[in-house]
Amino acid sequence: MKRSPLTLQRQLFGSLANSAFTLALFALLVWAGWGVLSWAFGSAQWLVLRANAATLTIGRYPDAQEWRLWLLLGMLTSLAGVSWGRLRGLNNWPLNDRIAALLFVISAVLLPWLLAFGAINQLRLIFLVLLLLLLRQWSGGAWSKAFGKWWALVWGITYVFGLWLIAGGLGLPAVRPSDWGGLVFTLLITSLTLLLALPFGVLLALGRRSGLLLVRWVCVAVIELIRGAPLITLLFVGQNLVGFLSPNGFAPDRVWRATGVLTVFAAAYLAEAVRGGLNSIPMGQQEAARSLGLSSVQTMGLVVLPQALKVALPALGGQCISLLQDTTLLSIVGLFDLLGIARSVLANPDWLGRYAEVYLFLAVLYWCSCAALALGSRALEKRLATNYS
Repeated sequence: MKRSPLTLQRQLFGSLANSAFTLALFALLVWAGWGVLSWAFGSAQWLVLRANAATLTIGRYPDAQEWRLWLLLGMLTSLAGVSWGRLRGLNNWPLNDRIAALLFVISAVLLPWLLAFGAINQLRLIFLVLLLLLLRQWSGGAWSKAFGKWWALVWGITYVFGLWLIAGGLGLPAVRPSDWGGLVFTLLITSLTLLLALPFGVLLALGRRSGLLLVRWVCVAVIELIRGAPLITLLFVGQNLVGFLSPNGFAPDRVWRATGVLTVFAAAYLAEAVRGGLNSIPMGQQEAARSLGLSSVQTMGLVVLPQALKVALPALGGQCISLLQDTTLLSIVGLFDLLGIARSVLANPDWLGRYAEVYLFLAVLYWCSCAALALGSRALEKRLATNYS
C-alpha cells in the first residue's frame, strides 16, 4: 500500500519530538554518506580490484581455457533471454522491461569498467546483453511455447553439459574442480547444491510424515542430526573423514565432498520448510482427491505437494539466500570460493592493508546476489498467488 505524502509528513514531522528525531537521523545519514563517499573517491585505492579482477572472477582457472566459461555463460544467457520472453506474456510476472534493460546495461558497461576486465571482455559482455535482449524480444512465439513442458529439462541438460564442459568434456584438457574459484565457483556450487538439495529435502519431508515407522525414524534422525551440528563442523568431517575412509584413489575431489555436505545440510532445513507447508494443507484436500479415484502417490504429487510448496515458498527462498551466504565457509576448509580468493589476494604483499576496499566490494556483490534471489522469490510468489475473490 502506497503512503500519501501527507501521511508521511504527519509521521515524520507530526510533533516536535518526531521532527527532531527525523532531522537528527537525516543529519546522521548525510554525515555517514559523506564520509563513505569521501573515502571512496579520495583515499580508497581501487587498484586492488582492477588488478585482480580476473582472479576474483574465475580464480585459478587456466587462462587458455577461459573460453569455456564464456561459452557456458553464452548458453545460459540465451536460455535466460528465451525464458524471459516466454514469461513476459504471462500474467502476474512483475518484469519491468525498462528497469531490467537498464540494470543489464549497467552490469555490462559500468562493472567491467570498474574492474578493468579488458576491452575484449567488455565487448563480450555487451554482446551477451544484446543477445539476451534480442532473444527476449523475439521469443514468446509458437516455437518457444512448444517447448513449454520441457523447458525445465532444457535448462537442466544445459547446466549439466556446462559443468562437464568446464571440467574437461569433449576431449578438452581436464581442469580439476579444486582449480575452480572466485565468483564462478561460488555461483556454480550454490546452484548445484540447490538443484540437489530441493528434491532431497522434499523426500525427507515426505519420509518424516510416512506411515512406515522405519522410514520416519531414519528421516527424523537425519534431519535432527544435521540441524543439530554447525555447518563448519560438518564441512571438516566431510573433508577429513570421507577422505580417510575412502580407498586410495577413490576419494572424491574436495569440491564434491563440500558439495555433498552443503547438499545434505540444506536439504535438512528445506525439509522442515516443506513439512510446514504439508501440515498447512487440510485433510479434506486428500480426501477429495481419493474420492476422485487418485492413488496416494497421485494425490501427493498432483494435489498436496504443489500447494505445500507454494505455501513454503517464502521459507524456501530464505533458505536459498542462507545457502549462498554459507558458501563463504568453504574458504575455511581450503577451497577458493569468492571469499577464499579475496583472502589470497590480500595475502599478497603488494595489497597488504587493502581490506576495506576488497571486503566492501564483496559485501556489495553478495548483497546484489541475495537481493536478486529475494526478488526472484517474490516474483514467483506473485506469479503463483491464488486469487479466491
